[in-house]
Amino acid sequence: MEVRDNVTAADFIAIKALENGVTIIGLTRGKDTRFHHSEKLDKGEIMIAQFTEHTSAMKIRGRALVLTKYGSLEAGE
Repeated sequence: MEVRDNVTAADFIAIKALENGVTIIGLTRGKDTRFHHSEKLDKGEIMIAQFTEHTSAMKIRGRALVLTKYGSLEAGE
């Protein structure tokens, strides 16, 4: 992670729902991993998400296309 002017510049991912009701859950960093945020997407909706000083992982439930700088994959197959 790179810090610029007190702003964290971290990796982004794009998530496109391939069905209604796709859930994206943000998980915290630190001693205990906890849920800290969730979103629901319907078919065709897209969310751009960022890993930050508070978000270390994301859990995706349902069929979705996930695009990262490392490539793409389909969740919920």
